[in-house]
Amino acid sequence: MQTIRTLDALRSAIADFRSDGAGIALVPTMGALHSGHIALIETARRQGRKVVASIFVNPRQFGPNEDLARYPRREAADARMLSEAGCDLLWLPPVDVMYPAGFATNISVSGVSEGLDGAARPGHFDGVATVVAKLFNQVRPDVALFGEKDFQQLAVIRRMVADLDFGIEIEGVPTQRDDDGLALSSRNVYLEPEQRAAAVALPRALGEAARAIARGDSPADALAAARESLIAAGFVVDYVELVDAATLTSDIAEDRPRRLLAAARLGATRLIDNLDVPAQG
Repeated sequence: MQTIRTLDALRSAIADFRSDGAGIALVPTMGALHSGHIALIETARRQGRKVVASIFVNPRQFGPNEDLARYPRREAADARMLSEAGCDLLWLPPVDVMYPAGFATNISVSGVSEGLDGAARPGHFDGVATVVAKLFNQVRPDVALFGEKDFQQLAVIRRMVADLDFGIEIEGVPTQRDDDGLALSSRNVYLEPEQRAAAVALPRALGEAARAIARGDSPADALAAARESLIAAGFVVDYVELVDAATLTSDIAEDRPRRLLAAARLGATRLIDNLDVPAQG
């Protein structure tokens, strides 16, 4: 696996891939890799393309009181995991390559970015859209893969790619989970042992709510029960919402796919999760 830190070297390596006739798959990450990230790499490998992973802890998607300073950074361990998974190139840009002096551009995606995490974390999705657009222009992939755990992020990126004519296929990969159902996340390492034991209440509450809604129970009652379960487990709830899976609004036609999304905090750790809600019957 090549590890590259300069834009000129990246462009040269990408040109070499292209000259060999290879397609390119990009897996953007912020490092602190786990099995969920490796599932993205493995999915990309099965497509027969050269696999490029990026690691960049993007300061523009962290709010002033969020965890930028303590976000886990394990470059050597992450590089080993990527190499063992068959990644072809690791793009490790420093901050001054991504945001050089005088950088003044911001990408804002309206609509799908405005509720849920967009409301709870103002400016977060502007930072996501801006850095992902830069990564797309740097790597020029044919396809980019993102985990469905960050479902609103995936919707924002799909909207941006469609609106700006990137011509890149965006593939969502199902959420990877621990044996007890907790969604894998780089932030899970923040959880104290007792918090980790309590954290399983999040996927369980969502699962119960999704099943209740699917069998025709009142969505409002199911969402209220999920919030109550989370509070009883020690969470501080940001939101638990049922939305249209494409628009992420609460205006859902009967024949539209639905998604149940939640964000809640255990101590200082904020966890998110989501589940598909099957049609009734």
